[in-house]
Amino acid sequence: MTASPMVQQSTVSHVTSADRADFDGFYAANAAQITAQIRAYVGDLAEAEDLVAEAFCRALARWGAISAYDNPATWVRRVAWNLATSRLRRAAVLRRFLRWQRPATAEGPGPDRLDLEQALSELNERHRKAVILRYMAGMTTAEIAEQEGVAETTVRSWLTRGKAALAARLRIADNPAEFEENR
Repeated sequence: MTASPMVQQSTVSHVTSADRADFDGFYAANAAQITAQIRAYVGDLAEAEDLVAEAFCRALARWGAISAYDNPATWVRRVAWNLATSRLRRAAVLRRFLRWQRPATAEGPGPDRLDLEQALSELNERHRKAVILRYMAGMTTAEIAEQEGVAETTVRSWLTRGKAALAARLRIADNPAEFEENR
């Protein structure tokens, strides 16, 4: 950590080259020590480096006033410490929030549901849609007919054929050997 932190030029446009050289020396003399202290506080080197860089950027923007302090490093350390404390508090709030969250657990579909979905996927598209709208969405044959733009008798025909096809695909055999033969 021998170089000063990267700062946007607009932030420090009022800093003279002599002030900048003075700041660079100040940074080189104090950055490692302050970073080590903040790292001990937050427990993470990368986070400590970010916090200390932010504190030094703020110091550079005010270097004319801060350089006149008895110990400018105390100011930078305090700013870095305050930034770290704020970050730790936000993290604690997040941890408390997450601790009260319960993961929503839902059982996966059972074998019957999987069999039904497989059987539905094998139906003609019109029959499948009619069966789903009637028995899963709870629509009447009149509502389905209106939505699909067909006669109600057509919907009844689709439902009859769809149910028959489903019954054939979902037939449960009393004898497991017979079931395997028909698969």
